[in-house]
Amino acid sequence: MATSTSDPIPFDDSVLSLLDGKNFAGVATLGPDGAPQNSVVWIKREGDTVLFSSVDTRQKVRNLRRDPRVSISVYDLANPYNSVEIRGTAEIHPDEAKRLPFELSHKYLGIDPPAEKDDETRVIIRVVPRKIVRFSA
Repeated sequence: MATSTSDPIPFDDSVLSLLDGKNFAGVATLGPDGAPQNSVVWIKREGDTVLFSSVDTRQKVRNLRRDPRVSISVYDLANPYNSVEIRGTAEIHPDEAKRLPFELSHKYLGIDPPAEKDDETRVIIRVVPRKIVRFSA
C-alpha cells in the first residue's frame, strides 16, 4: 500500500466547491510503460484529501500500487471553464464493507448503488494533494 509522509495541501473555497459538488473527476495514472491512463470517477472530499472507489483489479489500481503518483482533474458541470487539477500521492485502503460506493451513489444519484458480486474486492483510493492548479475564465 502506498502511504504519504507529509500533510496534504489545504483546499481553498473554490476547490471545496468543485469537490463537494456533483462534478465528475478524471483520474490519470501511469501505466507500466509510463503511458498515461485516465478514468472518469465519482469523488468525495474527506478533509483535505479526495477519495474515489475502485474494484481492486482495475488498471488504475494496479498502476497506483506500482507508482502512487496521480492527477485528478475536476471541472464544474455548470461552468466547464472553472476547474482544478490536483496532483498528489495515492493511498490504497481496503473497503470491505463497500461503504464508499454507497456514499458516492447517494451523493451523485440520491439512491443506493446496484448490488455487486460478493467476490468483487473494493478499495478506497485516497489522494493526498501535493500541488493544486486552479483554472477559471
